Amino acid sequence: MCVTPAVIKDTGYGEGIKTHRYLDRWEDCPGLNAVIRAVTKSAMNGGLEVVGIEDGYLGLIENRFRPLSNTDVSDILTRGGTILGACNKADPAAYAVRQGDKWVQKDVRDQVIEHCRQGELDALVVIGGDGTMSGAADLIARGLKIVGVPKTIDNDLYGTEITFGHNTAVSTAAEALDRIHTTASSHHRVMVVELMGRYAGWIALNAGIASGADVILIPEIPFDINVVAEKCTQRSRFGKRFTIIAVAEGAAPKGGEQFVDSIDETSPDPIRLGGVGKFVADKVGEISGIESRAIVLGHIQRGGTPTPSDRLLATRFGYHAYELLEAGRFNRLAVIQNGHTGSIEISQVAGKIRTVPPDDRMIRAAKAIGTSFGDC
Repeated sequence: MCVTPAVIKDTGYGEGIKTHRYLDRWEDCPGLNAVIRAVTKSAMNGGLEVVGIEDGYLGLIENRFRPLSNTDVSDILTRGGTILGACNKADPAAYAVRQGDKWVQKDVRDQVIEHCRQGELDALVVIGGDGTMSGAADLIARGLKIVGVPKTIDNDLYGTEITFGHNTAVSTAAEALDRIHTTASSHHRVMVVELMGRYAGWIALNAGIASGADVILIPEIPFDINVVAEKCTQRSRFGKRFTIIAVAEGAAPKGGEQFVDSIDETSPDPIRLGGVGKFVADKVGEISGIESRAIVLGHIQRGGTPTPSDRLLATRFGYHAYELLEAGRFNRLAVIQNGHTGSIEISQVAGKIRTVPPDDRMIRAAKAIGTSFGDC
């Protein structure tokens, strides 16, 4: 979870409103700088002071704040990542510290509250996904005032139709799938591309449809590997001598478990998914006899310049966060619902994720044009 600017404003009631915000769930994301820019410039143009917290919750835990100026947030709209840094191992409720030869988790939320008090911070603006908002809910329960901004490439935050960063990730993934087509067709192979998304299939679904993938495997629809292999064989029979498979990292076979690449005991979110792409490629090759290869796109999906769509969305969210601060409407998350900007209580979001409905219209559309989801 990451933290960005704190905004301070004279309310005329003898007390300032000081606002911070956290970037990201655990890692960076295209569009973070655009949100930092939108909140900071709106705040400063409204007469507020802005303070940044470095490296997310880690900076809040370690009391690392720095003032932000107009110069700091100029020319960052198109820049990927975050000017303040990110950290994926700093949950105040379960902060990993080394004790001898073991890692233990400590609750340092009181320390965070004390640093906010020392810094005279009256409110935080948090930017992130379900993990960030769960952490925010904890801090709200301890008396902090918070405004949330939804961010995750996975698009899995409950309560909003879209999160910034997702469009860029889908564009990157779709471009990679497009490029794989030429290699697949030249060598007559099955090419399996494993995409991010954690426990939701939005990236694989949208990138797969956009690139014309023949098979899309997502966590919400357990797949039968024999059905997947038969799809590849069937294409070969009808003269299509290659198959493109887009698979979400959280996809799992029917009756099986999700594939875990590793466990990071120093992280509050220790499970690292991965390996399903290789499983699919190996099994399809074994069953069909068609040469198959697996590619893991990985963190490329997080990087690079945010798309114009994400820059617009990030600016829209950042400005609405400022509006909520101005109105004193704390402990709410800026969201997009039915195409309109609004807000909901952060408590409604904490601990929940937004997955792809099995009857989603895009799934129906993909199936209608012949795309397989490995289920039938």
